[in-house]
Amino acid sequence: MQRALRRASRTALMWPEEAAAIQESGRSLTELRSVGPFTAHFIAEWLRQQPDPPAPPPLRDGFITYAHARTVVDAHPDWHAVARADHQMHTDETDGSSTIEEMAEAAGSIGRERIAITDHSKTLRITNGMDEVRLVAQGEHIAAVNERGSGTLVLRSIEMDITPEGASDMDPSVLARLDLVLGAFHSKLRLRDDQTERYFRGLDNPDIHVLAHPRGRIYNFRAGLTCDWERVARHAAETGTALEIDAYPDRQDLDVERLRIIAAERTWISIGTDAHTPTELVFLEIGIAAAILAGVSRDRILNLLSAHELAERVGLIRATKKREIRGGLDMAGGKRERIDTTPGKTGGSRFVRREAGGRFGVGQTSAGRSVAQDKRVKAKNTAPKGMKDRGD
Repeated sequence: MQRALRRASRTALMWPEEAAAIQESGRSLTELRSVGPFTAHFIAEWLRQQPDPPAPPPLRDGFITYAHARTVVDAHPDWHAVARADHQMHTDETDGSSTIEEMAEAAGSIGRERIAITDHSKTLRITNGMDEVRLVAQGEHIAAVNERGSGTLVLRSIEMDITPEGASDMDPSVLARLDLVLGAFHSKLRLRDDQTERYFRGLDNPDIHVLAHPRGRIYNFRAGLTCDWERVARHAAETGTALEIDAYPDRQDLDVERLRIIAAERTWISIGTDAHTPTELVFLEIGIAAAILAGVSRDRILNLLSAHELAERVGLIRATKKREIRGGLDMAGGKRERIDTTPGKTGGSRFVRREAGGRFGVGQTSAGRSVAQDKRVKAKNTAPKGMKDRGD
């Protein structure tokens, strides 16, 4: 019984209609995913009694249902155009289930004019992350897809892993060929202390244009990182880096509460489904609804830009960060250095901040880690393929 109820409560985030609306229409609640006769009876009784629900715990707080999101978006027709673009999704090149062509076709069938293919980068081995060679080959594949004219423009992109120190794991010269670079934290996501400086380092990274799923939260699994969101939003605006609304039901990251802070700073926003299958592309409406509820200005949504305007925006972000590096505004006299983030392979880069007195940290090696940490990383990376070899 408990298992059935837990399964239904988990999938309720993704129901296209509210259970109350289905019951009022006289239809069977078993139309809903993961709802059998017993669960339908339980829900019907609950709807009749209308008990006061308890406040959700932090792991389940701040999530909206797909059904509610659809209602919000339907009530704001001036926001429908945001759905022209989806700026995060994955293919079978890494941890998705479908090809580029299949994702593009499915996106086009629901009105998407532009999608970004954001497969994972090489450090995230658990997802079969791409190295530079594979990324270049994928870019050539995408160019061929666009040449054939599928009707949906496919952007060459990536969801690149960035370390807690703000380091990239890919060669910047390869990243420079992409249309859009998402950077994301995938490690040390359960830390409870303030991570504001970590966000600053990530936003300062000259290779990224969007900070993806910034909190790193997952429904009923991980609460995500904490920081001074007002300062982070302001710094994002200063660097030009967009913050993402990951619209996948289990993530909804950023959430409405934090988006209100972001909106007040007029920081740029990018919305993506983080879809790993074609059927998940519909969840873009959750991200759009979150932006509406938070009062985000439409003139700060990357999805509303034309392809030409987006390219200009990305160019501006690159130019802004390049000026800051040359002027030493936010890099504290730092310099770019090559790093080796994957044992046995070279590639990637990072900026190293100078300590007081202009010296670089003596214990820093690859990706800003200590010597001891590097040894542990190398030991982890000898694990068999498919074994989890990262901390999250």
